[in-house]
Amino acid sequence: MKIEKFNSQNAPEPVGLYPHARKVGNLLFLSGVGPRERGKSKIPGVTLNKNGIITSYDIIAQCHSVFSNVRFILEESGSSWNNLVDVTVFLTNINDDFIAYNKIYADYFKNNQPCRTTVEVNCLPTPIAIELKCIATI
Repeated sequence: MKIEKFNSQNAPEPVGLYPHARKVGNLLFLSGVGPRERGKSKIPGVTLNKNGIITSYDIIAQCHSVFSNVRFILEESGSSWNNLVDVTVFLTNINDDFIAYNKIYADYFKNNQPCRTTVEVNCLPTPIAIELKCIATI
């Protein structure tokens, strides 16, 4: 079985040695996708102090940015938003952020409702509050 890797020209650069996505058969597996923007050091909705510690963040801005990044990867890999079949969402503050995130999620996924798991994690590799791990068909 042929396995292909894909890297988006619009999604943020990976923070490690991994591709944005891998195609196996008719499935597309996305690496974790956060709200960073390609070629920019400032993260949408995040304010950092001089030591790089988050002092405030806007989960709404981060949600819109991460969903945009997922869409970039899907489309550049030959898939689409409507082909998403499974989404795992990592939040760093589920108590404060779940309601806003869930509302935005419902707006983006009203026409396509993939399986979804949402979990809280202690932190993510960069100073972000949300990351998505997705599987789609091609």
